[in-house]
Amino acid sequence: MVAGGHEASVSAAEDILRAGGNAFDAAVAAMAAACAAEPALASLGGGGFLLACPASGRARVYDFFAHTPLARRPLAELDFYPVVVDFGTATQQFHIGRGTIATPGVVAGLFAVQRELGRMRMVDLLAPAVSLAKQGVTITGFQAYLLRVIKPVFDASAQCRHIFASRTTDGALVGSGESLRQETLADTMEVLALEGEALFYRGEIAAAIERDLRDAGQIGRADLEGYRVDRREPLLLALREARVLTNPPPASGGVLAGFGLQLLAAGVLDGLDPGDVAYQFGIADVLQATAEARVEACARDPASAEGMLDPALLARYRERVLGRASARRGTTHVSIIDASGNLASATLSNGEGSGYMVPGSGVMMNNMLGEEDLNPGGFQRWRAGERMTSMMMPSAIAWPDGTLVACGSGGSNRIRSALLQVLARLILLREDPETAVLAPRLHLEDAMLSVEGGFDRERIAPLLQAWPEHQLWSERSMFFGGAHTVRLGPRGADGCGDPRRDGALRIIPV
Repeated sequence: MVAGGHEASVSAAEDILRAGGNAFDAAVAAMAAACAAEPALASLGGGGFLLACPASGRARVYDFFAHTPLARRPLAELDFYPVVVDFGTATQQFHIGRGTIATPGVVAGLFAVQRELGRMRMVDLLAPAVSLAKQGVTITGFQAYLLRVIKPVFDASAQCRHIFASRTTDGALVGSGESLRQETLADTMEVLALEGEALFYRGEIAAAIERDLRDAGQIGRADLEGYRVDRREPLLLALREARVLTNPPPASGGVLAGFGLQLLAAGVLDGLDPGDVAYQFGIADVLQATAEARVEACARDPASAEGMLDPALLARYRERVLGRASARRGTTHVSIIDASGNLASATLSNGEGSGYMVPGSGVMMNNMLGEEDLNPGGFQRWRAGERMTSMMMPSAIAWPDGTLVACGSGGSNRIRSALLQVLARLILLREDPETAVLAPRLHLEDAMLSVEGGFDRERIAPLLQAWPEHQLWSERSMFFGGAHTVRLGPRGADGCGDPRRDGALRIIPV
């Protein structure tokens, strides 16, 4: 079964599974297809993670996220500038330009997973993506909305405008119902399938990146040639009878959600109806405690969030939350479980994109060095030559009866809160994936409580009084993530492609 953020990405994975590929082959195909079908969210010029849980063998996380440059240049020398994007109800400033590009890892990640876990040739795994890019993808309403929101990024260069311009409306980007063809990207993928990742990191594409970024960027040939995929032991959390595997440090999302889940598992939600305001108070309190504990843990060791799982720290916040409860950007994801029980959970991001496309490749590069979420201490304060942190947390759950769940989400800083709430419902309430994913969500950021549409306003009135700084959403929104989830167990297969982010689900008979 497959759940992901676009019908085309899910179909690519289905094609590979039907052709005899395993979950990891299908994940490679889906990630590549997302780069063609979900250009506002995924790119070969970005980064990501894949949690691999083979049916036999040890689980591992493939970290192919962005890497900081080997040397830092003064901000004044960089092509690094702000753009304002309009979400309709609010605006936000992002930074783009060649100076925002970190060393990308998607291409290296695709090949590493295929070599070590796949059983099909890369030329076959990239074939669905090549076909999508060459023949065209019909733009959905959701993808059109995303492109409209980040139009300043895709308007940033003549190359971008040439590819993404509407063929029917002057000055607009390709819109809903129009076909997006990316022939140059298709050619690049075809050559990559034959020549391997060397084309990107040491060949013609690397040469073009080095040439164009020499004067106003920060990565060069040495950065690209030195990039390596890291393989890590997943972070393991024991919650009631379930075991959760998720993304470990230096990524922070898994640790943050893990901290919150440990608090919830201590009894914060016990006996509470998920429709009752007391349940939502428990969620909001845990989100608040997680934010405060993160500040405390990072004050001890700014380079690592792992201290958040210190038993003493957990115990102190557990007591505080239990006491209160008793008193009252651009990211896409795919989850796959195959018939043999192999599980793949993969999350990709290109940030908002830098606005720079590598000439002759059709590849938009990332803007990770211009992402405020990834640079909380301020721009140009990163440590050179290190893997960047991320909120991405592709995850898996296993129960003693053999039931498996694969899940993950896009949504920048909202990833941890979205998955905290979905995992809590799956594990603590034992809800089915569709119920857990469709339930309305909360998010807490800098004392602002965001409340998704779908709650009974009268029932949550006390919650809104407790958090006077709040924002009410009239409906479900992509702001609250896209938790695409699949489950396989003794009772059968089910799942949910999160409709907040155009989710699709496919269950394939065997």
